[in-house]
Amino acid sequence: MALALQVLIVLLLSTSPVFAQKSVSNEDWPNVGRDQGGNRHSPLTQINRSNVSKLEVAWTFDTEDWSDGSNLPSRSAFEATPLVIDGVMYIPSPMSRLFALDAETGEKLWVFDSGFDRKVRRNLYANRGVSTWTDGKKRLLYLGDIEGRLWAVDAKTGKLDPAFGDAGKLDLRAGMADGFPQLQYGLTSPTSVCGDVVVAGSMVSDGQPRGPNGDVRGFDARNGKELWRFHTVPRDGEPGSETWEPGSRKDRGGLNVWSFMTVDEARSLVFLPLTSPSYDMYGGDRKGANLFGDSVVALDCKSGKMRWYYQTLHHDLWDYDLPAAPVLAEVKREGKTIPAVAQVTKQGFVFVLDRETGKPLYPVEERPVPKSTLPGEESSPTQPYPVVTPPIARQSMTAAELTNVTPESRAECLANTQGAKLDVKVFDTLGEQDQALFPGLNGGPDYGGASFDAKKGLLFVNSMDVGGLFRMVKRKEGSSIPYALRATKYEFFTDKDGYPCQQPPWGEIVAVNVNTGDIAWRSPLGSFDELDALGVPKTGTPEHRGGPIVTAGGILFIGATIDARFRALNARTGKELWVTKLVDAAKSTPITYLGKDKKQYVVILAAGGETRGPENPGGRLYAFALQ
Repeated sequence: MALALQVLIVLLLSTSPVFAQKSVSNEDWPNVGRDQGGNRHSPLTQINRSNVSKLEVAWTFDTEDWSDGSNLPSRSAFEATPLVIDGVMYIPSPMSRLFALDAETGEKLWVFDSGFDRKVRRNLYANRGVSTWTDGKKRLLYLGDIEGRLWAVDAKTGKLDPAFGDAGKLDLRAGMADGFPQLQYGLTSPTSVCGDVVVAGSMVSDGQPRGPNGDVRGFDARNGKELWRFHTVPRDGEPGSETWEPGSRKDRGGLNVWSFMTVDEARSLVFLPLTSPSYDMYGGDRKGANLFGDSVVALDCKSGKMRWYYQTLHHDLWDYDLPAAPVLAEVKREGKTIPAVAQVTKQGFVFVLDRETGKPLYPVEERPVPKSTLPGEESSPTQPYPVVTPPIARQSMTAAELTNVTPESRAECLANTQGAKLDVKVFDTLGEQDQALFPGLNGGPDYGGASFDAKKGLLFVNSMDVGGLFRMVKRKEGSSIPYALRATKYEFFTDKDGYPCQQPPWGEIVAVNVNTGDIAWRSPLGSFDELDALGVPKTGTPEHRGGPIVTAGGILFIGATIDARFRALNARTGKELWVTKLVDAAKSTPITYLGKDKKQYVVILAAGGETRGPENPGGRLYAFALQ
């Protein structure tokens, strides 16, 4: 049966009732995206373009949870977005301790410790947030940890809810990673809640072709009972199974949701940004398009049945997994409002899809791309290109574009790239020669994703323009795959001072008009103090982890730059209106809310560990307000 017909049958058979859409208080920030659709838009106007320059620190709080790798085996990154509900702030630390704070003063009310083993080496200690559910009588907070456990914590007391799972805990690793006890499986991003269903993705080990399962599951919010399971690697006879080489789906790693999901309760839909199959740089053992890799997938919240999918990349060979939440937007066209989903990709594309069908609202072309020269590899002959909206990230380089910011940087980059292929475009496949890759493995956009102003029709997204310098190398005979990635400069194509080896800009924030597909404005985001002192035009910084929020006061708030600044920008133009220095880089997304004292606060997290910051940066929250 053809895939399209199978999906249509699933659509027709899906008869689950819709949920009532939950209203969001103007004062609070109850979800990581504020609303369940990930808009990150606040209706508050107390802080606006005319007074934002008067912001001052109102209070700070130090979780004291951080690691630079000197005392613990791994580094940490404070990537969480807090929640604020009824005057209480809830924030997980990188060590998966959950804090409840008075949202006006920062006073600690309680703390819950998941107790994961800090002595085990991880890629990174990280936790990006929690989700919440209430039946009107009690409120639970769902905290995932890096060991794959999901905890249901009472929001009032900080105690586990005994009715959920095993006395308040679910072991999500069970049934997903049983055959791979030494490989990682955990939760670094929050679950999503749709009605009375908790939807859980996962962080999985993806360095080998075979590994823990990346399936997405739905659980009863009250008791933790598993309700459904969506096979991200389709089983025999399921839609998408024909897009894999026979035998290649078994125990396939990757294809998980490690980032944020979004929910449309009115339509009973949860939207998944799925990742690449493993191994993500060589696919000779998984020939085909590899659904549902690199796809936006819409599932029915109650049943887990697929309503639709859209694949943004076929047969991934670049680790260009979908890194950010699909944002629920509205597109106004010819007097009509079309419910949409806007998905940003590491490649720097913006796909705007019909929310009910998954069809692109702007033309997308399948364009021919270069063929891989690696023995055994069969790259996809075409890739999808949005036609109307220009890329929001650098997608190419030439040797003539090597940096000239300083003579020293140019000389170092010239020396480091001798013999390397620098004339490249997106989707050029890697070979056994050193080669630049644009965007790099982290993008483009990353987990910070986008915010959306429905009244203006503007989608705001920050993007880093830094590549990598890589080649593929032969592995030992008898290895599971014949080639693996090797980095001349791991992830970042930079000199010893951290300056990228291509000409600026090195990072930008971009406003996309979803009603026309046009770029409304774009501006460099971040700078280097020493280059500023030399009179170098603003370069932007080459790492943008964390994202923006937008307010009805006309302000974009964003950290996300390695210059350790927190900024307020004019949402109409991108002009910087206010900036302050933090203790370290803010790799999280800020929030804003109205306290019980009727004062608007803006909160950002900044902590050391992953980056080179102060000697003892701690794990700090900064709350700003007008004084």
